[in-house]
Amino acid sequence: MARLPPGIHFITSFSRDQWYRAFIFSLTFLLYASFHLSRKPISIVKGELHKHCAASREVEFTSYKEYAVQIQPVRKSSNVSQCGWEPFDKNNYKQLLGALDYSFLCAYAVGMYLSGIIGERLPIRYYLAVGMLASGLFTAMFGLGYFYNIHNLWFYIMAQIANGLVQTTGWPSVVTCIGNWFGKGRRGLIMGIWNSHTSVGNILGSLIAAYWVSTCWGLSFVMPGVIIAVMGIVCFLFLIEHPKDVSCSCTPSSTSKTFMNGASRFRVQMPILNAKETSKPQDSEMQNLLTDSENCSVSLNSSVVVTGEGRHGTSAISFLGALRIPGVIEFSLCLLFAKLVSYTFLFWLPLYITNVEHLDAKRAGDLSTLFDVGGIFGGILAGLISDRLEKRASTCGMMLLLAAPTLYMFSAVSKMGLEATVVMLLISGALVNGPYALITTAVSADLGTHKSLKGNARALSTVTAIIDGTGSVGAALGPLLAGLISPSGWNNVFYMLMVADACALLFLLRLIQKELRCNADHSLFKEH
Repeated sequence: MARLPPGIHFITSFSRDQWYRAFIFSLTFLLYASFHLSRKPISIVKGELHKHCAASREVEFTSYKEYAVQIQPVRKSSNVSQCGWEPFDKNNYKQLLGALDYSFLCAYAVGMYLSGIIGERLPIRYYLAVGMLASGLFTAMFGLGYFYNIHNLWFYIMAQIANGLVQTTGWPSVVTCIGNWFGKGRRGLIMGIWNSHTSVGNILGSLIAAYWVSTCWGLSFVMPGVIIAVMGIVCFLFLIEHPKDVSCSCTPSSTSKTFMNGASRFRVQMPILNAKETSKPQDSEMQNLLTDSENCSVSLNSSVVVTGEGRHGTSAISFLGALRIPGVIEFSLCLLFAKLVSYTFLFWLPLYITNVEHLDAKRAGDLSTLFDVGGIFGGILAGLISDRLEKRASTCGMMLLLAAPTLYMFSAVSKMGLEATVVMLLISGALVNGPYALITTAVSADLGTHKSLKGNARALSTVTAIIDGTGSVGAALGPLLAGLISPSGWNNVFYMLMVADACALLFLLRLIQKELRCNADHSLFKEH
């Protein structure tokens, strides 16, 4: 018998379940990357919506005449100001651009609280596909303002609000789907790699938007809109919500797995005991958990068994019920400030680079992608460290502690030249996005499958929506505050970001203390 070709041998070395899991991992990665891809153009186009024309008036006039002739079939030259696109060509342009960010993010924050509750009551495939198609429509709608010569501020604000609402269908859906497929076997490293879709989407969105920003900025929105709409069709055709739908096992084979959610450490053990043996210990321990009077003795001396019911056999968790899960409130408030910092960079970094480095919109957009490259490594590093230490809160706290002085260094060093800016973009991206990535993925998944839920898999979407929704409040405030503060100087914006990092760390102190106490008690137990 002839030997199998290497390629076929590689394919057959993985089981059917493993191939399905790899497929879902890749598909959800691409689906959510397209969400971030469609959010990025506004930050790239800001440098084109308002241009600093006073310094080089003659050069800009010459380039404008050539530009007007080039685009004459599309729009009238009389509608374009030398200083940008009306109404963003005035001196209050930072406030107007901040209003665009705020309208999107405020709608996103409000919609997120409802999205998780709605999402766990509807088929994920339909819910996500419709959301992506609608997001493609409203993203492209913003760009159509260029082609139809629209200069009404409220047109762009309404497009941002509508897009913000429909984009809330994405995160709860993909986290729930990946949670269904990887179940209790998820690890911080794997979730950190998976969460790099955020940075990958930002990078692709920046490159696509930057390609057209200087010649036809409308396409900087239309093309990402088309891409996310196409991915919505792919979602409808290929997304498998649950392994049971294709007769796969619910979780990877394992005998015992341990998780840390920042509030408690617990072990899922097979085989499952019968109800009589587990009901009383579970009830008493859950009461201790919810009253916050535990001292880690349970997690050190016993194992808690999570019984998994079918996805249709449990009722959806209430909003207040999700808030009672230990750690949800603390991580939600921490994410509020962490996301404030991250989204301020997301929406204002290209304009900052334009002002400080005096680059055009395209080059500033390309350079800003380095922040997201650093974010990829930061998310993976955070997951790896939290796996090693088995301490989610402590890992986030350590990176937040380092992020604040790094931001101060970035504000000082970035004025020294392009090379220094490149280095600081990578470091800042890693430290800013690391905690954000860890909380929105591994921590949310841990909390969404907490032992107090008694195996209710339908709670994951609501818990994820609460955490990310609270974080989105900060995401809305950050760019708004940056727009209001930046006229007084970019240094003041960085001071605001450093204060936000300190607040994020403050909300984690109780959980960090609990993790350290658990570790000390565990060491003491091992000695005895």
